[in-house]
Amino acid sequence: MEKAIFAAGCFWGVQLNFDKQDGVVSTTVGYIGGHVENPTYEVVCMEETHHAEAVEVIFDPEIITFGQLLDLFWHLHDPTTLNRQGPDSGSQYRSAIYYCSEEQRDIAEKSRALCNASDLWPDPVVTEITRAVKFWSAEDCHQKYLEKRNIQSACHRGHL
Repeated sequence: MEKAIFAAGCFWGVQLNFDKQDGVVSTTVGYIGGHVENPTYEVVCMEETHHAEAVEVIFDPEIITFGQLLDLFWHLHDPTTLNRQGPDSGSQYRSAIYYCSEEQRDIAEKSRALCNASDLWPDPVVTEITRAVKFWSAEDCHQKYLEKRNIQSACHRGHL
């Protein structure tokens, strides 16, 4: 199994969409990239910790590749808006790929370049590509939030 971590706006919808993919073994919503230990949703939303809402994806690379996960990532949100997705704004909603290996970094950078060169987005991609640091799991009430409520969409661009 391998791990990938993505930030693409509100983590509820991101988790819902990654969970639908064959080869995704598990997902966990949480926080990454900030400077406070054990962050909570309330603290992250105050925008003082610099954490991003993110989804940790455990996947079977024999069934789905990191590149295929990136393809989904690019279609889930608008990677050209800085610190905003739909009605949500703030640095916790930034677009970011947190790579777990140098191979993932290389694949992510090539994928971002292809995304930028495509006609998928009229504006430049602002997605960060950063080495994964400590990932803090979000509170239980946020795990599988939309699934528990039988909601099949969220405020993201794409819903697969």
